[in-house]
Amino acid sequence: MTSGSAAPGDEPAVVVRHRLHADFAVPLPWLHRLLGPHSGLDLDTGGLRVRFGPWLVETPLDNLAGAEATGPFSPLRALGVRLSLADRGLTFGTTTRGGVCLRFREPVPGIEPWGLLRHPGLTVTVAEPELVAAAVNRIVGAA
Repeated sequence: MTSGSAAPGDEPAVVVRHRLHADFAVPLPWLHRLLGPHSGLDLDTGGLRVRFGPWLVETPLDNLAGAEATGPFSPLRALGVRLSLADRGLTFGTTTRGGVCLRFREPVPGIEPWGLLRHPGLTVTVAEPELVAAAVNRIVGAA
């Protein structure tokens, strides 16, 4: 078989790369500048990456367990980077309106640079939480 050809009925080995980018819901322009141009949630065949200023959470797609849109939130519990003492969940928050809660099969590092503390979930206040939750749940359902 020559390069680039496939036998009839064979599925192609190359996966077409699709990317979902969700910006944080940032009601204040100065906060958007503080977070930087690369903050947001990216979901593609390479995995999930959520950057919130200097913080970064990354995980492969097969580590996603599910997602749901959540909120609204109390201002004391929603804004900034927050660790839940109850379950070690992590929040990257910019608004009280709502966000998406992502659950992982295996906890991931995120709040500190050494990766010693791991988080079973991450809540992010993206502009379109329902869209992100639906995309994650499609991936989990396809696995």
